Amino acid sequence: MKKINFCAGPGIMPQSVLEKAAQAVLDFKGMGLSLLEISHRSRPFKDVLEGAQTLVKQLYGLDDAYEVLFLGGGASMQFCMVPYNLLPEKGTAAYVKTGVWADKASREARLFGEVAIVGSSEDRRYAYIPQYEASEAHAYLHITTNNTIYGTQLHDLPYDSPCPVVADMSSDIFSRPIKADQFGLIYAGAQKNMGPAGATLVIVRKDLLGKTGRKIPSMLDYSVHIANGSMFNTPPVFAIYCCYLTLQWIAERGLERIENDNRQKAALLYTEIDRNALFSGNVDAAARSLMNATFRTNIAEHHDLFRQFAAEAGCVALEGHRSVGGFRASLYNAMDLAGVSVLVDAMREFELKYG
Repeated sequence: MKKINFCAGPGIMPQSVLEKAAQAVLDFKGMGLSLLEISHRSRPFKDVLEGAQTLVKQLYGLDDAYEVLFLGGGASMQFCMVPYNLLPEKGTAAYVKTGVWADKASREARLFGEVAIVGSSEDRRYAYIPQYEASEAHAYLHITTNNTIYGTQLHDLPYDSPCPVVADMSSDIFSRPIKADQFGLIYAGAQKNMGPAGATLVIVRKDLLGKTGRKIPSMLDYSVHIANGSMFNTPPVFAIYCCYLTLQWIAERGLERIENDNRQKAALLYTEIDRNALFSGNVDAAARSLMNATFRTNIAEHHDLFRQFAAEAGCVALEGHRSVGGFRASLYNAMDLAGVSVLVDAMREFELKYG
């Protein structure tokens, strides 16, 4: 039986994407070769990479002022690449601390310049989105749009920021329409909402580059990757191909429909969490993520019971992050309403049996 996968990452992927990717591993486009065997500089793969880059721009309505890169290293590599490329040695960057990944990003930035924490929700274990404000004096404002571990999300994005906005969108990339041209740089690890582990998307406004006054190692220099078309070294071919297929799947639906579907899924689950006497949500309702719903059993002894109960219903990978505990249901784009309904039904049946 196909399991209903609520894993936070690597996360669920569209079934059609998995099927096409599996076929490409055996025979890519009738070439008699596996996708895993072809040159990354061959025309068939260049078509994939260029197609993926074009779809990113189309989905977000971006012009030639922006460059789209597919890199390795994961989003964590961007924690250092962003300040290396954008933060002058005597400059200050503004960071909003809304969780573990935001905190790690700010710590890396301190290796390259000054960091001002302009907002933090650490005082309540990241259960809400704090107020924050940057200024023209800051080299950039860094935000993490979705907090996968604690389950919060920035629903109001800082479109009126006086300095360039850098956004880690690893877990909610392409989950809703955004004004992407209001950002200086967007980055996202693919494995939560756009593809498998191994590829990292970077969207950068080119006029921000080359202004730090420092020499940057080639592998960490956005300008080098731009000049080489994301092929300064061998790119993660298979991961990029899966991203391309997923971007096609997203484009067929459109971001408005995807956002509507995500809101329906989240509303169904959060309504049950609030209604069910055996469960409670972990974060403030206004800050709840549409991508990662975190909750817990009100009776500690029920935790393992419900985990097994849900697994028997086909719902897997619900365990919360090790630093938080409880449960976490990741509702990425590829999760359908029917899958969430199975989880909600399991919660209702669990209440009837143990309530």
